[in-house]
Formats: sequence, structure tokens, C-alpha cells
Amino acid sequence: MPWTVYVVRCADASLYTGVATDVRRRLAQHNAGKGARYTRARGPVTLVHQESAPDRSAALRREAAIKRLPRPLKDRLIRGEP
Repeated sequence: MPWTVYVVRCADASLYTGVATDVRRRLAQHNAGKGARYTRARGPVTLVHQESAPDRSAALRREAAIKRLPRPLKDRLIRGEP
């Protein structure tokens, strides 16, 4: 089962990072108010970055690493800069 790490931009310009096996379904959940509590009050969300991971464990590790990044480095990641 392929896992994906994704970053979405909320309506208030904040970023949310998560993992899912079906990113389209997960984005629909976020936008319907049935996703993470963080995005419920900040919707709608827009997908700005995604990376595939070989398994759930690797996806969760990458999610944690992205969440630890300071905002300028997250912005670089989203723009695709090294």
C-alpha cells in the first residue's frame, strides 16, 4: 500500500502536514470539515506538496521531519528548491 506525505495550505495561509494512502480522499475530508481538527477551522485547504513513501513508518518519519522544519525551509520545500 503506497503512502504519501502531503502539505496543504489552509485559507489562513498556514501549513498542515499529514500522511495518507489516498491524498484526494484525504483532501476531500479536510475540505468537508471531517479531516484533522487543525484544518476544520482553517479550510478550505489546497495541496501544495506531496512525496511518496515506501511504507507507513517512513511516511510518519518524513511527516515529523517536515513538521520540525522552520517556515522558510517549508516554503523552499513547497517551491521545490533544494
